[in-house]
Amino acid sequence: MAYLQLDNIQKSFGDAHIIKGVNLEIDKGEFIVFVGPSGCGKSTLLRLIAGLEPITSGKLMLDGKDITHIPSGKRDLAMVFQSYALYPHMSVYDNMSFALKLANVAKDVIKTKVDHAAKTLNLTQYLTRTPKELSGGQRQRVAIGRAIVRAPKVFLFDEPLSNLDAALRGNTRVEIHKLHRALGATSIYVTHDQVEAMTLADRVVVLRDGLIEQVGTPMELYDRPANQFVAQFIGMPSMNMVDARAIPSFSAQTGGRLPGDGFLGVRPEGLRVHRDHDAGTPGKVELIEALGADTLIHVEVGGVPLVARQNERTELQAGDAVSVELDPSVLHFFNREGRTLAA
Repeated sequence: MAYLQLDNIQKSFGDAHIIKGVNLEIDKGEFIVFVGPSGCGKSTLLRLIAGLEPITSGKLMLDGKDITHIPSGKRDLAMVFQSYALYPHMSVYDNMSFALKLANVAKDVIKTKVDHAAKTLNLTQYLTRTPKELSGGQRQRVAIGRAIVRAPKVFLFDEPLSNLDAALRGNTRVEIHKLHRALGATSIYVTHDQVEAMTLADRVVVLRDGLIEQVGTPMELYDRPANQFVAQFIGMPSMNMVDARAIPSFSAQTGGRLPGDGFLGVRPEGLRVHRDHDAGTPGKVELIEALGADTLIHVEVGGVPLVARQNERTELQAGDAVSVELDPSVLHFFNREGRTLAA
């Protein structure tokens, strides 16, 4: 049996049906990431698991126990919020130990737990400071430490890095990944940032309109998306999507595999851009994005904008005439309804 099981979970706010029947099994020690566009229900689903919102219908099981209607404080879960939610008048030590004090845990046990969490998170030297004396990244680590000392059965993270700048997000993401490996804890993490999803997750759950579109490892979703939505949501830049009728010469490049009434999907690294006009399909460079290790080449082919990614730097410039080839080994095909077809 799964460690945490969601059985047809539904949530409505009045007439608004937000979560429309979610079924998911999570194993002990897994790091699960919920991703999806704004309004897809990922944060609401996390709040239902946490007990911060009542479940309209369905069943939630944790470690063999039905917790569907158990109050949040008794579910043995710990949540890390986007806003840190620290007590501003308390020291780091007091913030991290507060829940244990409320539970009447012995002082020596509290000190041991807080000291261990602080050492794990490199917070030992900040234990006497108040939140206003810390950086954003340090405050987020305090919030994580407060969850760690409780030793919950499941950690819940609700977009914990969204208030941090780009560099700090990257550093804190690495720290969370290391922390998960060290603790071996079961974790559910909500984000709209697919880089976080791809780098942190054992499995990614892609949500849209209150339903699960696909569940799988990051590379399963990248290499074998179930539909057009997942294909374009996972990956940055997004997968190029071309109507089968828009660029007739692409059909020949696919070896006749492209359906007559569907879509061709090709990731930016699956497009090859050449100065040689004798190969591929004619196009024109619209923009060059030189990112250092990677170069993004925006081209227009038959009126269709496409993005190619290459590891080498380029001497191409906007306005140059080029030819575009497809890498036949990494193509995706979708029917008119957006479902994936066999390659």
